[in-house]
This record gives sequence, structure tokens and C-alpha cells, in this order.
Amino acid sequence: WNSNIVYALIYPVITLYCILSGFRYFFSASNPRIKNGGFLMESKKDIYPLLPKNYTPKTIFLEEGVLLEEVIELLQKNTFQYPLIIKPNIGLKGYAVKKIDTEHELNKFIQFYSLDFHIQEFVPYSNEVGLFYYRFPDRENGQLSGIVSKEFLTITGDGNSTMLELLFQDDRNIIQLESLKKEFAEKINDIIPDQKRIVLVPYGNHVRGSKFLDASHLIDETLTNSFDSICKQIPDFYFGRLDIRYANWEDLRHGKNFSIIELNGAGSEPTHIYDPKHSVFFAWYEIVRHWTILWQISRRNHKKGYSYLSVSQGTKMFMDNEVHTKKLKRIHEAILLNS
Repeated sequence: WNSNIVYALIYPVITLYCILSGFRYFFSASNPRIKNGGFLMESKKDIYPLLPKNYTPKTIFLEEGVLLEEVIELLQKNTFQYPLIIKPNIGLKGYAVKKIDTEHELNKFIQFYSLDFHIQEFVPYSNEVGLFYYRFPDRENGQLSGIVSKEFLTITGDGNSTMLELLFQDDRNIIQLESLKKEFAEKINDIIPDQKRIVLVPYGNHVRGSKFLDASHLIDETLTNSFDSICKQIPDFYFGRLDIRYANWEDLRHGKNFSIIELNGAGSEPTHIYDPKHSVFFAWYEIVRHWTILWQISRRNHKKGYSYLSVSQGTKMFMDNEVHTKKLKRIHEAILLNS
């Protein structure tokens, strides 16, 4: 489904909540420590320091125009090990996120990051989920309202077919075909050995080809208590989604052997709606449910003194986001062309 179609019936609900909030963008009060509540244009530089250090990968922030020599020196000083993940400070839909395996690749790709960015150690855990969490400011405990399990874009060789032929065996690959041709240009016609598994895109992002599955049925008291405790360690965090890499489910339930790779605030979607088994009616219900929770949390924080965005401030936010999105897409295309 095109997102504009999905949200066509949602916008009136959002508009109503803005009207009830005094014709202001209420969501900025949801997570007071994050710019715009984490709806748009929020900075990872501001978010990462809020996260408990023992649950996040090693990360450094770098300003636009930094010299390669400075980057290498910082990596060595902080004992970074390859592979690495390089990502924009203000991200969107996985654009311009790149896995870097060697210093040669770092030298090759860093020139395209004409914006502030982060370098992060690659988390080796093979599983990824998004946990949607919320807590009302006047309540002691929070809740998990959805889990999305992510299947990375992957092919498995049969000893006879080329990479390109294997790509055509899955519609999900075909949607990403042009990007994958650029990414794997030197290997696209290689025959893939039997049973060899290749992860084509190692990022759990729907736009980058990952398959999203609804795993909300796995929510239980143990998991909820584990992540309620963790989320309450994040100052003034009340609504959003944690994107997590983990070793195995039982450890994750007990809050062990995992890493928070992203925290998303008010702009978070309940991405379990994208499971192919769900209808658009399910999606509409879940989106409205989460917007209602977001409004209730924002309203309670507003009563505590946290402000809403004015119309002019909100308009600027949307305009800045449009400009930034175009820039991200240009950088993303440049990276793909030179992969």
C-alpha cells in the first residue's frame, strides 16, 4: 500500500488532536528531552547520550567536512573494530546508512557524507526486532504495544544460479533490484555456491527491503518488565520504538545479550502493521490507537509545563525535513552508484 493511501483516513484524526491541543502540534511534548518529541528532524547526537551505555553499541559523532585522517585517529583512539556502520545524524528510512568493512571502504564512502554523521560498531547479533513502548507520565509502569520482527533481504545459493537469477526468485528482491544491481555490481553475475546464504541488506528497514512480521503475540510479563525497567532509565522517554539486535529470544526477554541500535520517538510507526498477513483495516486501527496514546501522553506532559509546537514552528519542521530528505536521497544514490 502506498503510504499516502494508508494515511489518507488518518490525517483527519491527527488534525482533530491538533485542534483539541489549541491548534498546535501536540506531539512535541511527548518526549521532552528529544527535539520535536522525536517526530521529525531529531538528532541522534542528542538521543544516544540518553541511552544506557551498557545497552548501546560504541558510537562517535562526526561533523560534516571532517578529514579522513581525523576519523581514523578517532577510530583508533576509541579502539573501533571493523565492520562499522556509518549513518546520518538525522536519518530517515535507512537512507545513506552503509556498512563499512575496511579502511579502504571508509576512505571511499566518507566523501559522500556532506552532513553530520555517526560511525557505530556493527552489532553482530543476527536477529532484529522493533519494540514499541509507551508510558503515561503519571503512571509508574509502561507497556509494550507491539513487536515487529525483521527478516533481512537474503538469498541462498543453489550452485547453479547467478546472484541476478536468484534475485528474480523473490518479489521482495525485485522491488530493490536497481539498488542491488548497483550495490553488487561486481558479483551480480557470479554463481552462488549451494546453500551459501548472503544477506543483501544488513539493515532492518522496510524501505531497504526487510520483511516485517508481527510478533506482538510474544509480549509477556517478563519482556514487558525487562524493557519497562530499561526505558525508565532513558530520561523523559514516554513514547516510541526501540530497534534492537539480539542473540536469542529468551535472553532478550530477560534483558540480556542485546543492543539498542536506534531509539525512535513520536514519529514512530507501529511497524508490525506491515506484516503481509494484515489488512489495511488492521493498520488503520493500530495507527489511530497509537496516535491516541501519543496525544494522551503529550497532553499530560503539557499540563506539567512542556510546550507544544506552534503552527509556524511545525511548518518550519516539515519544510526542513523536506529539504533534508532530498539531500539524504542524493547521498544515498551516490553511495549506491559507487558501491
